[in-house]
Amino acid sequence: MTLTSKQRAYLKSLASTLTPVFQVGKASLTPEVTKAVEEGFHTRELMKITVLKNCMDDPREIASILAERTHATVVQVIGKKIVLYRQDKDHPQINLPL
Repeated sequence: MTLTSKQRAYLKSLASTLTPVFQVGKASLTPEVTKAVEEGFHTRELMKITVLKNCMDDPREIASILAERTHATVVQVIGKKIVLYRQDKDHPQINLPL
């Protein structure tokens, strides 16, 4: 899913108040982390993830791999924070502007 700049800005504003739900640590992207993020999208559409300092991988790379594996969209990567969005097909909670 590709987002317009207006939609991306709207999601960024929503994400600013979120606390990170998951942390990517020294082991980087393990199958367990990917599965946990995938399951997290069952209850929420917008998710903030923190990459810990002891993780040597690039947060942008982690974000793109996570988005690909979970069929989500990268909203933003700022420093070590990643924001992902995946619309719920059955019961969308976030109404994106057109």
